[in-house]
Amino acid sequence: MFRENSVKLGIAPIGWTNDDMPELGKEITFEQCVSEMALAGFSGTEIGNKYPRDPHVLKRALSIRNIEIVSAWFSTYLTTKPYEITEKSFLEHRDFLHEMGAKVIVVSEQGKSIQGQDIPLFEHKPSFLDQEWGRLASGLERLGELAHEKGMKLVFHHHMGTGIQTADEINRLMEMTDPEKVHLLYDTGHLYFSDENPLDVLKKFQHRVHHVHLKDVRNPIANRVKEEKLSFLQAVKEGVFTVPGNGDIDFEPVLKSIGESDYTGWLLVEAEQDPAIANPFEYALMARQYLKETAGV
Repeated sequence: MFRENSVKLGIAPIGWTNDDMPELGKEITFEQCVSEMALAGFSGTEIGNKYPRDPHVLKRALSIRNIEIVSAWFSTYLTTKPYEITEKSFLEHRDFLHEMGAKVIVVSEQGKSIQGQDIPLFEHKPSFLDQEWGRLASGLERLGELAHEKGMKLVFHHHMGTGIQTADEINRLMEMTDPEKVHLLYDTGHLYFSDENPLDVLKKFQHRVHHVHLKDVRNPIANRVKEEKLSFLQAVKEGVFTVPGNGDIDFEPVLKSIGESDYTGWLLVEAEQDPAIANPFEYALMARQYLKETAGV
């Protein structure tokens, strides 16, 4: 399904310790997290809040486990704050990731976001005014240029509870931005949870995709989130997300489409759950086995 050496497999630390809800996995150390990633058969990770920020310390801890840094989340506020504020933080973030050998920078627009608030996820989803769209597009292009200075790519993360969540919003952003400056992070779980067809979105924007998050969704919990008007964080605690093959997304055509494309880079398993309920090592093993059986990687 995948050409030899075209993709590498990573897993996000959010299954072990949650940056948005530090109480989830608070007892799990950085060392346990990355050791279990390696033991489960993954070779890459994004950066979590417990990771050392000293590049030398982090490199040593990862190298002895044969783990690479893939990227790390960066919040922009281009729709609500002056561009210069975002740029200053972005440059520090870019330089740290470059030092760690990452090739992509994951960016999500958090202006007006409700993803971290105790607000019904679907009833209060934010949207942008035309002038905010303009500031977002131009700001992302400028950040994309800064990423290119280091030979890196800016990949935009569509996300539940933000102004860029639906297929229409992704389409508008892609149309408004230079494909050489702004690329797309394709996340199966956020698309499916937003009532989009992940395969349709992939086929439409595959030429812009330079990073992939593989995340599954449990339909019964997703439906309850809508019916009971739960927040995004409540949805996570209830277990709306899980690893590929453990939920209700049909991953086979998605993986086949990625494999048949020109995509090269990381396939990153990401499934934020309560580690007290969903043992992260067991779920990492589950995901690794599923990808081996389904996609041959």
